[in-house]
Amino acid sequence: MKEKQEKEILDFLQNNQYAGIDDLAKHLFISPSTVRRKLNNLQNKGLVTRVHGGVQLNDTNCFSPSFTFRVHQNSFEKKKMALAAIKLIREGDLIFLDGTTSAFFIAEYLLEFKNIRVITNGIDTLSLLSKYDIEAYSTGGHVNRENRSVLVGNYAEKMIENFHADLAFFSAQSVDDDGKIYDCFEKENVIRKAMIQNATKRVFLCDSTKFGKTSPFRLCTLRDIDYIVSNNELPDKIKEKFGEKFITI
Repeated sequence: MKEKQEKEILDFLQNNQYAGIDDLAKHLFISPSTVRRKLNNLQNKGLVTRVHGGVQLNDTNCFSPSFTFRVHQNSFEKKKMALAAIKLIREGDLIFLDGTTSAFFIAEYLLEFKNIRVITNGIDTLSLLSKYDIEAYSTGGHVNRENRSVLVGNYAEKMIENFHADLAFFSAQSVDDDGKIYDCFEKENVIRKAMIQNATKRVFLCDSTKFGKTSPFRLCTLRDIDYIVSNNELPDKIKEKFGEKFITI
């Protein structure tokens, strides 16, 4: 029974990456205290990492799935989203890109534009922009110990505040039915908030697997952004309230 419940937890996290304690308790029909014991066992085995209010799945030797692992998850859908999102870009724009894989795919298509400048806290995104010889600024900061593909911290936040971008492209882990946007990495949310506050237009990149869920740390709401880019039609509850912001792929 013990091994079966632990396997069910891992199976659930394979599909969701993050889960709250109460979510797992309901899914497995066990008590929250039992969930916590199972999670402690899995963390001791190096398979998961406990975060505020829940747990996330580990990739090998990493606190979160590696960038290489994540960039191949739903890659076709993310590329479609990127192709839709770049319709908003104009030559000469200054752009914020956060460190997510969704924003990384936008960087792949920036060669189509002249005189584009990019500011990003994504380490892999910076490397790609350098290869394409696109003018790029690093936010600086320190490597996030929870997600080693991004730069975070006060220095990165202050760097962003020194610019005003035409567009900010960002993603996050989940969106609930009321349109509140969440992520499990608090330090990354600080950087995203700075980008959102210092951009003329804010573009939320959200694949359909993220709707109807929550994570520990609230970022903003769909009311705070200008455009939603998703790989599918929006859920009915979201569409009723925010459908006018949706960019059709």
